[in-house]
Amino acid sequence: MKILIVFYSAYGHTYRMAEAVAEGAREVEGAEVILRRVPETLPEDLLKQIGAFDAAKAFEHIPICTVDELAEADAIIFGTPTRFGNMAGQMRQFLDGTGGLWAKGALVGKIGSVFTSTATQHGGQESTILSFHTTLLHHGMIIVGLPYTFTEQNTLEEIMGGSPYGAATIAGNDGSRMPSEKELAGARFQGKYVAEIAAKLTK
Repeated sequence: MKILIVFYSAYGHTYRMAEAVAEGAREVEGAEVILRRVPETLPEDLLKQIGAFDAAKAFEHIPICTVDELAEADAIIFGTPTRFGNMAGQMRQFLDGTGGLWAKGALVGKIGSVFTSTATQHGGQESTILSFHTTLLHHGMIIVGLPYTFTEQNTLEEIMGGSPYGAATIAGNDGSRMPSEKELAGARFQGKYVAEIAAKLTK
């Protein structure tokens, strides 16, 4: 049972969430968890200008995902930062290369799930995940979110990301806030939940 986690991260927030998703998925017996990142599309000069070049060194050891790897997985959990209420362009470009998989129905019946990172509490975490779901539905995937059995979603004790659509973290406008323990717990829960459902479907 292969659980593929595919993410794009500019400053490390989505990467940290991806690690937590992987931790949760590994708790399920029989799960082979694979972590991949999508290719960067911005030029090196611009990455240095916006401060993302050095940040990316923390996850440069993660292999770049190929389109064929999607077809080999039983469940795919996507992670993307928000860009104006939508997925990042790097993730969009990667998914735009999956037309061949769509034509063959290669992802039909596989589990698809999404987590995200936003700058502010209402910066588009829900719209990003919901608009991401459109692509997954076109591929015929079975969408899994973050159910309210993850009870931390009900907390009023602190500001935190996450919704029934998927786990999320809030980075702050300057990117200085890394995922909180509750946000990471949501990511772990989502990873484990997806793997549990995948286990049932692959039996």
